[in-house]
Amino acid sequence: MQSLLNDHNYRYHVLDEPSIEDAEYDQLFHELVKLEEQFPSLSKADSPTHRVGAPPQSKFNQVSHSVPMLSLGNAFSDQDMLDFDRRVRDKLELAENAVIDYAAEPKLDGLAVSLRYESGVFVTGATRGDGSTGEDITLNLRTLASLPLRLQGTDLPAVLEVRGEVYMAKEAFANLNESQRKNEQKIFANPRNAAAGSLRLLDSSITAARQLSLAVYAMGEVSPDAELPETQSELLVWLRELGFPTNRETAVCAGPEKCKAYYQKILKARESLPYEIDGVVFKVDPVNQQRELGQVSRAPRWAIARKFPAEEAGSIIDAVEFQVGRTGALTPVARLQPVFVGGVTVSNATLHNMDEVERKDIRVHDHVIVRRAGDVIPEVVRVDLENRPRRAKRIKMPLTCPVCESPVETPEGEAVARCTGGVEHCLAQRQGALKHFASRRAMDIDGLGDKLIDQLIEAELVQWMPDLFRLDADQVSALPRMGKKSAANLIAALDAAKETTLARFIYALGIREVGESGARNLASHFGDIERLKTASTEELVEVEDIGPIVAQSVLEFFASPFHRETVDALLQEGVRWPASVVQSEVDGNDELSQHLAGNTYVLTGTLEKFTRDEARDKLVMLGAKVSSSVSKKTTALIAGHSAGSKLKKAEDLGVEVLDDDALQELLKPLL
Repeated sequence: MQSLLNDHNYRYHVLDEPSIEDAEYDQLFHELVKLEEQFPSLSKADSPTHRVGAPPQSKFNQVSHSVPMLSLGNAFSDQDMLDFDRRVRDKLELAENAVIDYAAEPKLDGLAVSLRYESGVFVTGATRGDGSTGEDITLNLRTLASLPLRLQGTDLPAVLEVRGEVYMAKEAFANLNESQRKNEQKIFANPRNAAAGSLRLLDSSITAARQLSLAVYAMGEVSPDAELPETQSELLVWLRELGFPTNRETAVCAGPEKCKAYYQKILKARESLPYEIDGVVFKVDPVNQQRELGQVSRAPRWAIARKFPAEEAGSIIDAVEFQVGRTGALTPVARLQPVFVGGVTVSNATLHNMDEVERKDIRVHDHVIVRRAGDVIPEVVRVDLENRPRRAKRIKMPLTCPVCESPVETPEGEAVARCTGGVEHCLAQRQGALKHFASRRAMDIDGLGDKLIDQLIEAELVQWMPDLFRLDADQVSALPRMGKKSAANLIAALDAAKETTLARFIYALGIREVGESGARNLASHFGDIERLKTASTEELVEVEDIGPIVAQSVLEFFASPFHRETVDALLQEGVRWPASVVQSEVDGNDELSQHLAGNTYVLTGTLEKFTRDEARDKLVMLGAKVSSSVSKKTTALIAGHSAGSKLKKAEDLGVEVLDDDALQELLKPLL
């Protein structure tokens, strides 16, 4: 009966060809529930009855993505698409008149998820998270009727990981909000927020009632011996045959003109679709070309999202204020008469910088058109000059910081004006830096949100980063709306956050120009904070993707006694990370530190003796460079178990492939 119901689910949710009436399905389902209650041993992992939800969880576990979940670059115009097509042809070294085939599909406005199957059975599901690590939401995903718990077919890969989007259809969203109103509960602003919130509920029985849908569109980790389709469009057909729901509005477009026609078609159909979309995704169709194109930082070179024009509405600027960010940047913000746009009520809109203000000739009291840029950040698009009132007032950059009254300067060559007070003197910069420090992608201090940081600063319990680790439960519990249990949980979270990684620590410090990728590269190259603190410009620019501007920013940061004291104080408070290599083994030993100089390695798969981070650190200590992508300049690919596309690319390029034993031999001087 389990397989029968799974087959009915497949026909209903994937093929859109129901073979029985809903009432008959419900009767069969309830019969199966009773049967499994009577004989618990019959209740298998892929049983349809597992969709009804499980007891509430206390917290989501973390899941590491063996293949990173990348973001997509955006295109907003026809010219952006032409530029993207040109970059693809240039990278593939194709003739100017060559035509690239692109697989196209609507960009669903939901939550990206990763689904792992072993021997055809669903075992783990996770959110995108930061691209490398997500939240384990397996129990909630099991409640989705459109998610296959067991795949169709017989010749299935031992491991198959797919990526997709969980979304809420317009009708389901309307039904949910109607129910929320009746029960005097929170009303969701849009289907995406509703879907994301539903997947992160700790009680999966509530998720089960939310009518979420799934559409898959990409692959993650797959067993090396699996035979996969050679194009993206064929991949979608294959996934559908396995039992996965895919979007029906897909097409293959030959060149940018066909892409433009498809985009216009979907844009026109947008309102009639039963789900929300915010654009169209175009992917180079041949998989071998995708491999050759590779990726940059957090996005593939072979795909792009053509975003729809954001919804626009008219309003009036009542005032303009200047916000000070964590790097001291002053951003003009328009205070608007409230207007409903892009599914939410907007009363503030960014004006970006004074160059933008002058270019658009924006003034206080102007009638303006507001949109949500990328459907997220409200911005002023243009001014209705014909209706400009006589009292319209020009906007001027303040000469001093509105928070700390330090002088405001605009560095030569930059459009952004900055407060010169720094975190030592400017409360706004200090607040921003503390919020960044505690954020999920930095120190990941659970429960320490923006509002609580503001409370801690206002109560003078925290002035700077080290103070966070000096808090005690009694101090915290005295804050408004903070009971003893919440305070104890925060102290426990602060203690847990002390155990971090060097890459996270560097990113958390908030060094200008240093993002997550840069922090990882700096950590990998130097392996120790002390070496980074004393690094020269020449040493910094040797790091992958670290140029002169970033290097100068790092130098200036660690040249500041305040920042050096901050780092020392954090270490004294117990912040730590796993030692990558015993530094004393290498320091002062020129022969050892140059043992692999001039060589570039790429790591992939699961290694037996070390984690990839440990192997990377050891290679760097011996003078090697470790890159994230295979190229003709790669000395060798070090491939562990379940190596993926990097192995295929290395073989195609004739790059040497090393196994665990060969890695051990490389690292022998340190072992």
